[in-house]
Amino acid sequence: MIGLLIGRFQPFHLGHLDAVKFALASVDKLLIGIGSSNKFNEKRNPFTADERKMMIESALDKTTLGKIKIYYIPDVNNHERWTYQIDEIVPKYDVVFSNDEFTHTLFGKRRIKVISVPLKQRDILSGTDIRVKIRDDQNWSGLVPEGTKKVLLKINAKERLTNL
Repeated sequence: MIGLLIGRFQPFHLGHLDAVKFALASVDKLLIGIGSSNKFNEKRNPFTADERKMMIESALDKTTLGKIKIYYIPDVNNHERWTYQIDEIVPKYDVVFSNDEFTHTLFGKRRIKVISVPLKQRDILSGTDIRVKIRDDQNWSGLVPEGTKKVLLKINAKERLTNL
């Protein structure tokens, strides 16, 4: 069975890593869609799709990397068209993993099964909060996988977030 997990991953944090593991416990192969792939250098979307892909790949072990494939999912201005656009980008999938109600609704209208992902420590594992912590020099490194941390340091995320 093939699953689809879509997220912005701004940045890829421990909650996202748990979501990948949760999904892979139910499927043989996982397609990961990097949402808003056409957005970057914005307060809400500071990192490029390529940087987010590096964060994901550097956070996963070799075995897990062999079970996933990453795709770029750009934003569109037509919500009803969004799921069909995804189908033009990624191969066929059997199930979608998401906590987003709107995503549940859109895929549900097409009778595509959507499984909710348990949220891990949502009070502290929020991309928005992690970006603020990076910008403000607060303790953030324990909230992201080691590989993500290395990518964020390499691209000087603090400077970028400060300048946005």
